[in-house]
Amino acid sequence: MQEDGGKGSGPLRVGVIGVGYLGRLHAQKISSFPDVRFVGVCDVNAAHGKAVAQECGTGFFERRGRLLAETDAVSIAVPTTEHYRVAMDAMRAGVHVLLEKPITASLREARTLVREAEERNLVFQIGHVERFNPAVREAASILTEPRFIECHRLGPFGGRGTDVDVVLDLMIHDIDLILSFVRSPVTRIHAVGVPVVSSNIDIANARLTFASGCVANITASRVSAKKQRKIRIFQEDAYVSMDFVEHSIQIFRRTYPHGTHDLPEIAGELLETEKGDSLRDEIRSFLDCVAGGTAPRVSGVEGLAALEMAFRILRKMRRR
Repeated sequence: MQEDGGKGSGPLRVGVIGVGYLGRLHAQKISSFPDVRFVGVCDVNAAHGKAVAQECGTGFFERRGRLLAETDAVSIAVPTTEHYRVAMDAMRAGVHVLLEKPITASLREARTLVREAEERNLVFQIGHVERFNPAVREAASILTEPRFIECHRLGPFGGRGTDVDVVLDLMIHDIDLILSFVRSPVTRIHAVGVPVVSSNIDIANARLTFASGCVANITASRVSAKKQRKIRIFQEDAYVSMDFVEHSIQIFRRTYPHGTHDLPEIAGELLETEKGDSLRDEIRSFLDCVAGGTAPRVSGVEGLAALEMAFRILRKMRRR
């Protein structure tokens, strides 16, 4: 991979395909980077696309093929059912891809994209934005062998993301985090989920048992009264509690202040992590990987692993 992205000289040329709610945020972040050339955006809704382009000081392309011909890297935030087709077009054009989660709507599509990116030596990053959360980065430096994990990702119904089950819409964030914390195969899954306001599953719970003995209990809902984003992780010598809404992390550690032969004590601390901008950090990391030819923090392979687990959970739910 060349430092300029492999298609031209000068600043990295970047575009965004799909500028709905999330894609518009991607466009706003990219427009703030002084070291890249924001070529333009593309959206099926021309009026909305032109408005976002004007807001971000860039161009609008009615056809994504024309945008891809002018870019080195692209951020894709189209509906999940379109992920495969749009990302494949980008890869075949030799363009590096940041693709919103979930990676695709099917495992076959995901595996094909991963293989295509590898064969073309392209950076392929999946938008699991929680990996860039300061609290998660802090926790990752502490956790060595989790034994129990409790996750709650709840929110009011907003009408977005209902083209897929809540497992692929919300729970997959926590699935990805758990798989990054627990490097062990899942041996057992118990899961239940029900539709409430859409034709897909709107509230779900899954319990994962790992070969290491770790157990993870995950709840996701898009029909709850208030927003909640919490993860609690226990291991032998520590307990970590992360609140993504309050931007805080609590850490309790076992210590032996008087020597290992005495009873241990529990010392706790509350860390107020910087609010930061996880989405901006995610996009910045992707562009740095493209420029430097390095591997992304959340690769296509990891996006595929999260999707595989999500589908295992969904199969358990449907059997019930």
